[in-house]
Amino acid sequence: MRYKPSFFKTAKKHWMLLLMLAPALLYVIIFSYVPMTGIVLAFKNYQYAGGIYGSPWTGLDNFKALLVAGKLGQVTRNTLLYNIAFLVLGVIFEMGSAILLNELFGKWFKKIAQSFMFLPYFISWVVAGAIMYNIFNYERGVFNHVLNMLGANSFDLYNTPAAWPFVLIFLKIWKQTGYGSVVYLAAITGLDQEMFEASAIDGANAWQKIRYITIPSLIPTMMILVLMGIGNIFRGDFGLFYQTVKSSALLQPVTDVIDTYVFRLLINNSDIGVSAAAGLYQSVLCFVTITICNKLVKKVEPDYALY
Repeated sequence: MRYKPSFFKTAKKHWMLLLMLAPALLYVIIFSYVPMTGIVLAFKNYQYAGGIYGSPWTGLDNFKALLVAGKLGQVTRNTLLYNIAFLVLGVIFEMGSAILLNELFGKWFKKIAQSFMFLPYFISWVVAGAIMYNIFNYERGVFNHVLNMLGANSFDLYNTPAAWPFVLIFLKIWKQTGYGSVVYLAAITGLDQEMFEASAIDGANAWQKIRYITIPSLIPTMMILVLMGIGNIFRGDFGLFYQTVKSSALLQPVTDVIDTYVFRLLINNSDIGVSAAAGLYQSVLCFVTITICNKLVKKVEPDYALY
């Protein structure tokens, strides 16, 4: 029987590695696991005098209040559909951008192009929302000013709900493409160059190399990123949906997601219990979704699974 060293002997042997791991481990425990004890608020009637653990239990009353409000289905649908669009288009644009950058021959042009693509990632949603408002404002916006100069009527974007799904998807892709393409670009640079050299000897052109070598080689990276995205498929980008839309009641049916709904419950109603119930509902949906998807991927191709 093979001898297996005890935990303490292993820890003593690798104490330096464990010491290096300690800050990251403490960070996860303090900011990820300790706050999870607040889940109990979803089942309590929160009172400031009693605090989180001293407030009276209410069972499932907070979840009943969510269902009675009648907006949970709408915000869940919006969150899911927006994130599916972000995920699918994000993969297409991020992978496509990385491949195009890799095919560029000019060294300086490639660096400049990548810098311009990466720049939107550093612009906060507050600034992006302010820029967008100044462009599309009905009375003083640059866009409507140009339309009026051309003899066309002004377009009131902030009173046109049907346009906002396209606007939000465009803004999200515009902001994340440069950052997301870095991962694919790193994966491309790590590919064996002998495959490309062999294909060039066989007479393959640039498109054939991309189709038969680059894209298939990026599928493992793509699957990992997609699975990580699915893990947050019921979490909306709060900055995007709040800072660009603000609190317009007219636009809420097509722009309201779970995150903004929870925020309004907390700010407008000061109902911490119901807000916590909505947050728990969101987390459970994310957990169930990623677990099911990971199992499906594991059955088809175990190497692509997260765990």
